[in-house]
Amino acid sequence: MTSTGSDTPNNAAVTELLAQVRRIELRTERLVSSLAAGRYRSAFKGQGMEFDEVREYAPGDDVRSIDWNVTARAGKPYVKVFREERELTVQLLVDVSGSMRFGALPGISPRAKLALAAEAAAVVGVTALRNGDRLGLVLFSDRTETHLPARRGRGHAMRVVREVIDPQGGTRPTDLAHALDELGRVAKRRTVCFLISDFLDPSPKVATALARAARRHDIVGLRVADPGEMVLPEGSAPLVLRDPEGRATGIFANNREARDNYKKAWSDSRAATKRQFQAANCDLVDLTTTESALTALERFFRQRRKHG
Repeated sequence: MTSTGSDTPNNAAVTELLAQVRRIELRTERLVSSLAAGRYRSAFKGQGMEFDEVREYAPGDDVRSIDWNVTARAGKPYVKVFREERELTVQLLVDVSGSMRFGALPGISPRAKLALAAEAAAVVGVTALRNGDRLGLVLFSDRTETHLPARRGRGHAMRVVREVIDPQGGTRPTDLAHALDELGRVAKRRTVCFLISDFLDPSPKVATALARAARRHDIVGLRVADPGEMVLPEGSAPLVLRDPEGRATGIFANNREARDNYKKAWSDSRAATKRQFQAANCDLVDLTTTESALTALERFFRQRRKHG
């Protein structure tokens, strides 16, 4: 299901959007050569197995692989033989809620978190394309905004990037648990899932949904952040802060105690998210709007290949 907004972009906006997708494609194509050469593939080796044949049981075979239907017909035990899938199915779950539009602050960060998410999606998408893998997309806020079923091909990969650059969602709130449950609905087979979000809600509901999804899929969290949201700016005048995913506003005393409390709350929230991923045995990769997404992803693929 793809929701549509009430505003139709004009031709100039569409032209600029397509040019932006093309620039991202060209830049990403140059950058991902080393990933496509092996780091990406070996990082996820053995994630999926498909049925190959049955053969007669031999001592040492896992009894759990016995094919009881064939065994009953043959009168002696046979086991199922599986082989590693030659292709991966890669699913992108991308948070397009209001908080992801934060960033692009003069003198602090060059782009919004959503632009970084688009770059990360492009790196994953183009790498999957060059490895012949199927790529799917779910854009979410507190609901599913867009769903593109997993497919192969350059045109499909570029559409995925285009959808992330110019998503629906607006100022809607985030529901990570919904996104993880949606993964279970759209991905019937085991997938490698890149969950791209700022993860500002480390609630127990999210932890439960993450653990449930991780039992079936390989979940990799790509956590985007902007320096401007990590600390409150120094000054003497009170700060008026608005919830980017709602209409609530708050006035904060701009003093040392308030800044320290904010910094602690920020750190505590990030630590809670990290614990949730560790408990679910999932990877969590940190990205920042001041750095290239490729650098962090290349480091992750290298480390995962080494420790996988």
